[in-house]
Amino acid sequence: MDLTLDRPGSYLFVRRVDARSITVVDRELTASFLLSPERAVENWPVAASTELNDGHVAAILELKPEVVLLGTGERQVFPPAAFMAGLLRRGVGIEVMDNAAAARTYDLLAGESRRVVVAFILPAEGQK
Repeated sequence: MDLTLDRPGSYLFVRRVDARSITVVDRELTASFLLSPERAVENWPVAASTELNDGHVAAILELKPEVVLLGTGERQVFPPAAFMAGLLRRGVGIEVMDNAAAARTYDLLAGESRRVVVAFILPAEGQK
């Protein structure tokens, strides 16, 4: 049996996730960021899901998602209701999960050509 590596070339995909970084294609990111199949927005100014508010919704909506995945670190931590309502009021679905689950779900949906955006929260330097 022959094995071949089938790397997606038509969209940005997550290759690896650990507690302090996420690798998108071949680039390791160590600060919170937004990711769509076409674009990465680095240095998203969020260090914890509890910091999220309606003001953070605009940056996500610029990427024109139909669904947003929120990766909240090593554990699933729900953001304030105002943040989630800010997306839902605009007709955008949101799912909250840990970063590893968000990466797997994002890769699956992006591979299906869905309009998905994942918002990854990574701890700031010196935080756990």
